[in-house]
Amino acid sequence: MKTINKVASVTLLFWLMKITATTLGETFGDFISMTLNLGYTMGILVTLCLFIITISIQLTVKQYIPIVYWLVIIGTTTLGTEISDFIDRTLKAGYLAGSLILVAGLLTTLFLWYRKYKNLEVYPVFERSKEIYYWISILFSNSLGTAFGDFLSDNLGLSYLTGAWVTGIIILVVVLLHYHTKINHVLLFWIAFVFTRPFGATFGDFLTKPLSKGGLDLGTLNASLVSLGLLLFMIFISHKKQENKPL
Repeated sequence: MKTINKVASVTLLFWLMKITATTLGETFGDFISMTLNLGYTMGILVTLCLFIITISIQLTVKQYIPIVYWLVIIGTTTLGTEISDFIDRTLKAGYLAGSLILVAGLLTTLFLWYRKYKNLEVYPVFERSKEIYYWISILFSNSLGTAFGDFLSDNLGLSYLTGAWVTGIIILVVVLLHYHTKINHVLLFWIAFVFTRPFGATFGDFLTKPLSKGGLDLGTLNASLVSLGLLLFMIFISHKKQENKPL
């Protein structure tokens, strides 16, 4: 019986969609906790429900379906925003300590994944248990990326646009290492995956924060709608590509 892949292949479109989804996760997470004034605890509960619903659908479907897959990514980025803010602002642990906690969670998940499968390949993914490791790793990496992005702006004092430039340069370096060195491509994938999150987070803050703080003051709702529109357009392209693939 032929096994069918469940996750997105890593292409340029994948990274563009990932960055857009992380920007949406940042702005929509802030919309829930700040604009709606629900707070970080309630924000975690709301976004956790979103994540549980989307991941349940993803684990049920038998093949990669772009709209379902990227809804889970949105779920992890939004929940990751709330988890990071909860650790920093509700538990008062700070972004540095929060980042270390999330790094430990990510490394532990990847260690358990590697111990079971002897590799950390992210494509293709067939087995249910491997897919669970995949999504837990993504949730930790998105939460970590949020904490690191806020660390750049709040602790190091970088402007939101400067923070986006810093993380963007790191991503560019990873891309160059991928094409011009023999460094393990899986290691580079996870580095890039983590750093696309603070890029999206700082860019999301740049869109939503007041002009006095170096932002564009679009507001969390408007910025979320713009990001959602862009992501839906790319999901449409992804579905078209999927339909044209040979069986």
